[in-house]
Amino acid sequence: MMRTGLLWYDNGSAELQLQLSQAAKRYRERFGAEPNVCYVHPATLPGGDQRIGNILVRASSRVMQHYLWLGQEQLTAEPARV
Repeated sequence: MMRTGLLWYDNGSAELQLQLSQAAKRYRERFGAEPNVCYVHPATLPGGDQRIGNILVRASSRVMQHYLWLGQEQLTAEPARV
């Protein structure tokens, strides 16, 4: 669960990697920490979740198109199957 985040708007003129890089830079300036998760509109990630650098990019229908929601989240591995 993300408790503090940064909502970043980009009109979609740049590739996701560049948008994420710019947004992560602003996040570091503002919070003094590295983001590890970013939520984007599902249309931005038609192939599903992906990792860009150290940031896990996930699709969420709660995020409007052209927005990135960055933050820090306790990322857990999938539970072991027994």
